[in-house]
Amino acid sequence: MEHEPTRIDLVAQLREQALMGQMSRRSVFKRAMLLGLSAPVIAGLLAACGGDDDDSGDEPVATAPAAQGDATEAPDDAEPTEAPDDAEPTVAPDDEPTEASDATEAPDEASPTAASGTGSTDTPGKGRGVEDLLRILYWQAPTILNAHFSQGTKDSAASSMVLEPLIDVTADGTLIPVLAAAIPSLEDGSVAEDGMSVTYTLKEGVMWSDGEPFTAEDVKFTWEYTSDEAATTTSISTYEPIESIDVVDDLTVTINFKEPTPGWYAVFATGFGGQIVPKHILGDFMGAKARDAEFNLNPIGTGPYVVAEFRPGDTVIYEMNENYREADKPYFKEVEFKGGGDATSAARAALQTGETDWGWNLQVEKAVLVPMAEGGVGSLVITPGSSVEQILCNFADPNTEVDGARSEPTTQHPYLQFLEVRQAFAMAADRDTVAEELYGPAGEATSNVLVAPENFASPNTTYTFDIEAAAAMLEEAGWTGTPRAKDGVELKGIYQTTINPLRQKTQEIVKAGWEEMGALIELKSIDAGVYFSSDAGNPDTAAHFYSDFEMFTTGPSSPYPIAFMPLWKSNDPAVDIAQKSNEWAGGNYSRFVSEEFNDLYDAALTELDPDAQQELFVAMNDIVVNEYVHIPLVHRADVVGAANKLKGYVPSPWTPDVRDIANWYFEE
Repeated sequence: MEHEPTRIDLVAQLREQALMGQMSRRSVFKRAMLLGLSAPVIAGLLAACGGDDDDSGDEPVATAPAAQGDATEAPDDAEPTEAPDDAEPTVAPDDEPTEASDATEAPDEASPTAASGTGSTDTPGKGRGVEDLLRILYWQAPTILNAHFSQGTKDSAASSMVLEPLIDVTADGTLIPVLAAAIPSLEDGSVAEDGMSVTYTLKEGVMWSDGEPFTAEDVKFTWEYTSDEAATTTSISTYEPIESIDVVDDLTVTINFKEPTPGWYAVFATGFGGQIVPKHILGDFMGAKARDAEFNLNPIGTGPYVVAEFRPGDTVIYEMNENYREADKPYFKEVEFKGGGDATSAARAALQTGETDWGWNLQVEKAVLVPMAEGGVGSLVITPGSSVEQILCNFADPNTEVDGARSEPTTQHPYLQFLEVRQAFAMAADRDTVAEELYGPAGEATSNVLVAPENFASPNTTYTFDIEAAAAMLEEAGWTGTPRAKDGVELKGIYQTTINPLRQKTQEIVKAGWEEMGALIELKSIDAGVYFSSDAGNPDTAAHFYSDFEMFTTGPSSPYPIAFMPLWKSNDPAVDIAQKSNEWAGGNYSRFVSEEFNDLYDAALTELDPDAQQELFVAMNDIVVNEYVHIPLVHRADVVGAANKLKGYVPSPWTPDVRDIANWYFEE
């Protein structure tokens, strides 16, 4: 008996035709788009075509693959944009280890989640309030609970317990609905063929935790709220592509873009900046009033939990949201989100003593971490990541004061303004030793700042560790003596990062090479809660960058990494570059300016052809690397420690690791 081919059957047929050379890359791309496949699946199908790019007359449909967007940023170790936490701007920095991620590897079959429209929060629960307490330990403590003012993963993660986006992104790049009823697609017409709009249908019956209904007006309001420059939100660049939003009815909203937008879903996806906020609560806190709202410390959301108590820089206590839409979730009555301490103590608590059920971001030296994992209480959870531990070079002068602030973009760094000097510092940084001796299985040396998705990782860059060559380069350029100096300017500087044993050892390894080269370096370590805070009055934040070099981890927060790139863009310097006038909310911490980079970024905002997209992102990466704006060190893996009895979590490098908290449970 014949049957109607399923979506999985159609994908299998398409893959076979691609492998046999029966279809050109363009034809495969067009057919995949019509099937509404995700970006990773499409990438795998295109890879099956080999090098064939036969232009047989078939043009790709002008729309975006179903899993492209970069919701910010994260950051890993921070998140400026999508951004840090000990990870970093994006988007914002973050402090999360990550390892080479193959986000573009196609699954063997089309994802049933994507096909059926069911999402992570739609899976059956284990019963509401069955267990009294879940303990989460983030050794970087949250300081704010409004993700749109977050400057670190610890903030966006803490807020994701309460605030939700329209959609989520799995590790392989598949999109799943959260507040959306289904994933928009070209096939059903909800994604416009010209890439100029996307229409979402929202889930019925969703309420804010205070009992008010969630509607399309809240989606529109979130865009208006975050994109108001006077509000100085850290997520403003995420919403930059939007021209307008039309509320069709209470459960239907159409997002109109300024130009064709490949990453159409990035604006409301999980990750940095995708969370929806309530109009009825924040409507009176627009613009400059936004940072004064009580909501920032006690948000009203649609998620599984509400805030019972928040001690900024310490602990958040959550209780079940009685208005949560799924009657059998969440499993835990209460969640303790504890901040503070360090990565080593977090690892010990999760893996050996059982003092916590989830220990985040175990950026711990290999020799210490591996034996801990043999304790039997908890296990290491290593997820392919998207972030890089990297050193930023300051293009502004951290020692010259302008209107009460330093490192202002109107100044120039006395020696890092010179390419040969930045190159010498890069050559004298021993990445291999850092990766092999300190990170072990949790990282590998890299020459790229953009490492995931894998197809966007540049094949053009290399790195060399050669102190003698670095010293000779400086000598030839006129930098002589001890410390090396030229025209009265000495190669003396401060190299800062967060307090973390692994990071301090990284600093020592790098410093040794730099001083052997002829520089004089002072090391500075700052509490991560301060370093990645959004406190505009604190000079020790990563955004202030009141030093010559600083280090953290950062990477894209979703498979189309457009929201990650504002780390280096300067189209609108007053908004893009971190400085006093925007309360250091700009994502460009290095104060780097490049018209060539800006042009590539602008093109990537609207490019719909996958091959052209790849070229644009590779070119942007190459500018950052070859201009030595950032010095990439290690491509990290996301490493956490989980109690053996804890189940239900599904980590993704594109999102905060607790964003699916409604599905977590204990199994003895």
